[in-house]
Amino acid sequence: MARSTKKGPFVDPKLWKKIEKTKKGELQGAIKTWSRDSVIFPEMVSLTFMVHQGKDFVEVKIVEEMVGHKLGEFAPTRKFRKHGGRMQRELETKTEAAAAPAAQAPGAPAK
Repeated sequence: MARSTKKGPFVDPKLWKKIEKTKKGELQGAIKTWSRDSVIFPEMVSLTFMVHQGKDFVEVKIVEEMVGHKLGEFAPTRKFRKHGGRMQRELETKTEAAAAPAAQAPGAPAK
């Protein structure tokens, strides 16, 4: 459900103070934040944020296309490993078999 238009977009007040200090030159480097629900404003473009993703921080460099989105969208909280199953194992063995002959040296005898 979207936020009411009369309320406007949300930015954490502490985060906004850090942004203002960085724009003035009082703070250097990336801005560390836990506020994943803060909306990206045009004033944030070209700044770097360290967004907390549950375990550690992900570095997010803000560009023009990100305006209007939330910071948390660019710091995924789930780590994709791989799809499993029989078909995936067959695919992996085919790619390993295809890569094995290419990895041998040109003058080496084949086994």
